[in-house]
Amino acid sequence: MDQYAVFGHPIAHSRSPEIHAWFAAQTHQDLEYRAILAPLDDFEGCARAFFAAGGCGANVTVPFKLDALVFCDQLSQRARLAGAVNTLWKDAQGQIHGDNTDGIGLVRDITQQLGVSLAGKKVLLLGAGGAARGAIEPLLKAGVRHLTIANRTLSKAQQLITLFHGVESPAGRQACSWEGLAGEQFDLVVNATSASLQGELPPLPEGLLGPQSMAYDMMYAAQPTPFMRWAQQQGATRVADGLGMLIEQAAEAFFLWRGVRPPTAEIRSLLRRQL
Repeated sequence: MDQYAVFGHPIAHSRSPEIHAWFAAQTHQDLEYRAILAPLDDFEGCARAFFAAGGCGANVTVPFKLDALVFCDQLSQRARLAGAVNTLWKDAQGQIHGDNTDGIGLVRDITQQLGVSLAGKKVLLLGAGGAARGAIEPLLKAGVRHLTIANRTLSKAQQLITLFHGVESPAGRQACSWEGLAGEQFDLVVNATSASLQGELPPLPEGLLGPQSMAYDMMYAAQPTPFMRWAQQQGATRVADGLGMLIEQAAEAFFLWRGVRPPTAEIRSLLRRQL
């Protein structure tokens, strides 16, 4: 049976084994998927042992996405631009390939599962860390009209604008601080900061969301996050968390490994009920 895994530390909380077992059952794929607690100081050794023992592919979660980037022999453009790898696989020649499926998972959740077109939209991306970096190329390639990256430290947002300058897209792009957002309004606001993990909210000005706007938090929980509650108070038409992104990035990894794109609607409903 083909072997797959997810590496992380901690890892017991991971939903990936459940998600991929469901994908395998739905697509009639014969595989086994397990969670591996990798040592904080030896991701490479743990991953090499897994692939040497016949492992076919793996997901990578915190804190090893940068370690996985260095571990790979071949990188996709998405992974190079994101500066992190969350999906690994070994080819017939023994080369380890790395990709980043987080951003495409975000876009697929918004466009396919939530039914919101990104074409021609004015989009605000909050944060300039790894989560934001992984989302930029897929958002640009989804046809957005304008992308603003906002961050507490303006220089970090400006660095991302420069980094993605070469991505082919007609979208206008700009960086700004939280204060620089005053007076702007967006069709979509994506929270890629870690504020929701601490039960906090970035210091956002009023008026960013109109009655036809959507707000999306990459974090997810049983109850609406502070960002989601703020967006509802601002009058956003659609508000969503990142559970769908988690599932869609997993579906993209499954497709890279098996060449089959699994259905996601039922596992989304199942996980939502479990929350």
